[in-house]
Amino acid sequence: MYLGKCLCGEVQIKIDGDISDIIHCHCSLCRKNSGTAYATNGFINASEFELVSGGNSLSTFSFKPGRKRHFCSKCGSPVYSSNDQDPTRFRIRLGLLDSDIVERPISHNFVSSKANWEDMDAGLPRYDSFEPSRR
Repeated sequence: MYLGKCLCGEVQIKIDGDISDIIHCHCSLCRKNSGTAYATNGFINASEFELVSGGNSLSTFSFKPGRKRHFCSKCGSPVYSSNDQDPTRFRIRLGLLDSDIVERPISHNFVSSKANWEDMDAGLPRYDSFEPSRR
């Protein structure tokens, strides 16, 4: 079971199942929607998804016919995406989840579209907090 919530905590979700096909997506749509170099997405069974609270705060944006992005109208956090061509599954952004995730990403996708400044973490130092120059 996985629990998650949006940035403001208004929308809370529960997933009673596995997350499949986790990928780091570098396509321009995911970059624009997340405001980052890539988005980490996975699929869940729609029947195992529960909107625990905040349903009234969910808004949708349809960027292509039949495809909807559902997000918190208060803080803007993406909650899930749905596709009319496959109503049995939702796509979820893994950053929404508070629970530790058992499954792991299987690939980086659309790397030919990646941000020109993204080097896939090659050789970058890693810190447990802010970088030392920020203190």
